[in-house]
Amino acid sequence: MNITNLKKSYLDKTLTPRDLMVQIKERIEKHSTNPIWMYILSEDELEPYIQRLESCEPSSLPLYGIPFSIKDNIDLKGVPTTAGCLDYSYIPEKSAFVVNALIEAGAIPVGKTALDQFATGLVGTRSPIGACQNSIDPKYISGGSSSGSAVSIALEMAAFSLGTDTAGSGRVPAAFNNLVGLKPSKGVLSTSGLVPACRSLDCISIFANNTEDAQKVFDVAASFDEADPYSRIMPQMQKSIPSNFRFAIPKAEQLKFFGDTQAEELFYKAVQKFEEIGGTAVESDFSPMLEAANLLYYGPWVAERYVAVKDMIEKKPESFIDVTRTIIESGKTKTAEDYFNAEYKLKAYRRQADSVMKDVDFALTPTTGTIYTIEEVNADPIQLNTNLGYYTNFMNLLDFSAYAVPAGFRDNGLPFGVTLFAEAFEDRKLLQLGENYMTRGSDV
Repeated sequence: MNITNLKKSYLDKTLTPRDLMVQIKERIEKHSTNPIWMYILSEDELEPYIQRLESCEPSSLPLYGIPFSIKDNIDLKGVPTTAGCLDYSYIPEKSAFVVNALIEAGAIPVGKTALDQFATGLVGTRSPIGACQNSIDPKYISGGSSSGSAVSIALEMAAFSLGTDTAGSGRVPAAFNNLVGLKPSKGVLSTSGLVPACRSLDCISIFANNTEDAQKVFDVAASFDEADPYSRIMPQMQKSIPSNFRFAIPKAEQLKFFGDTQAEELFYKAVQKFEEIGGTAVESDFSPMLEAANLLYYGPWVAERYVAVKDMIEKKPESFIDVTRTIIESGKTKTAEDYFNAEYKLKAYRRQADSVMKDVDFALTPTTGTIYTIEEVNADPIQLNTNLGYYTNFMNLLDFSAYAVPAGFRDNGLPFGVTLFAEAFEDRKLLQLGENYMTRGSDV
């Protein structure tokens, strides 16, 4: 299921949005034992969206009849937002800025998807309705926190989805379910109508089956929102991609695969493939990125998570999943002194990162070094989650744009992914580089 195929079917009059939603409901029912959805729109709730489309031509709207799923920390008018905590639930009077833009463009909301509670986790197991299962092998984690958003696309319950990404939540589930995941530059997609995790770092992200779809959704969603103090205007001029480009990769001793030798092989094959399409790999010191990553959960930014849910965690701590409560409560003791000390460090890391990125067009890392079973994560939830964030936690702190793409399969059928990242506002360049990688060069 992708945007191009659906639009063609609508134009050819071989499919209608109403027919498609019937098919999607059947697919959702087929996978009902996998806790993917927090809320699915009823036929009555879908009717206004479908009736609007039936009154206009498929060519009149860029996303006419394209079904999408929404992470349940992003508001959809009239539908509960829970952020993965049932006691937190409220019904918004209006949709999030980005959701509204997509609906105006013709997209149809299917429902709200499961997530790690309050978007705290990279695993997909910290949900009140149970662990969301990987779309390829249900014994394995889906990745999080945007777990249901990714799995709903992989199982063709929607054509694209919205997730969020503070520490990697828009990239890790993409890698684990063989999807593309765009983590836009901070502020390019409005966060109005998003339940914050770390408000100064949060991004709304996009999952899709291919770059073309991600690009089309991004083009609709990337609009300045005056009501969002963190919104930023995307510059019209975009950096072009040279035919012979340079890309940074971490030093060999800085790469971690946590015993996953096949992931290591796939990463080096991805490097080789980028070289085949005109790139030169530059082994670089990723110390500033890796040091910055440690600040996200062990520094004062975890206090933002505490601020976001302060009233509830103080009055109803029992509403939180144990591991989520432990992580968020650690933010209560962070001080202004802690913040400024960390901010000074972060400025230094940013300057050092500038030197790494100065002579390259982008950087390439694994999206994650490995993948775990649900059972493994339940046995060691914090350390394994930390392992998954090794290549992702620094992105928003250092103000990078990032694009996660598939990069082959392990022998057991589970996918591996890599992430391209660059300076802020280079989103479209990364989309094109990722597309070049996926469509050119030798197979991995």
